[in-house]
Amino acid sequence: MSGSIIGPYRQLPAECLPYDGAAPVVAERVAARITGGLDGVFAEHFGSTAVPGCQGKGVVDLMLIYAEGKLQAAIDRLETLGFQKQSTRDPFPEDRPMRIGSIVHEDRTFLLHVHVICSDSPEIDGLRRFRDRLRTDSDLRAAYIALKQKIIAMGITDSVDYSQHKSDFIVGAIANRAS
Repeated sequence: MSGSIIGPYRQLPAECLPYDGAAPVVAERVAARITGGLDGVFAEHFGSTAVPGCQGKGVVDLMLIYAEGKLQAAIDRLETLGFQKQSTRDPFPEDRPMRIGSIVHEDRTFLLHVHVICSDSPEIDGLRRFRDRLRTDSDLRAAYIALKQKIIAMGITDSVDYSQHKSDFIVGAIANRAS
């Protein structure tokens, strides 16, 4: 990881890229960098890059989970490392922010999304459940990849629109607790 410095985020059109086995290594290193020396927080990899074999945008998603009262400390840490506020329309609210950035690993740039979530939020369980179902259910994973490919084939490459088109599928997969 070249210096472990968080670089600027580059907004790219959504696409459905092959799984990249380097993403979990990047996630682990970025998580360690974020949480190092900061009490009451931990980071966890989720999203398509956390699911072997799952195609997606290639963005490494992390949850930065903080204890009650530690939101500002978490945000300050991310800003100190160089993470930026979202610059797209409809950004996450500042009481449940997301920060963005990039990092170079093995001469390749990886885009990063860090979702800052309070430890008592039910959202954490939902994100974990979806990730874990994708890891264990090959039919669900194939259906999710097919949906992403269909969205791109429809010409939807704006990242916000792309995410909105996936939301019903994700909500349905989270609600179905059967693995």
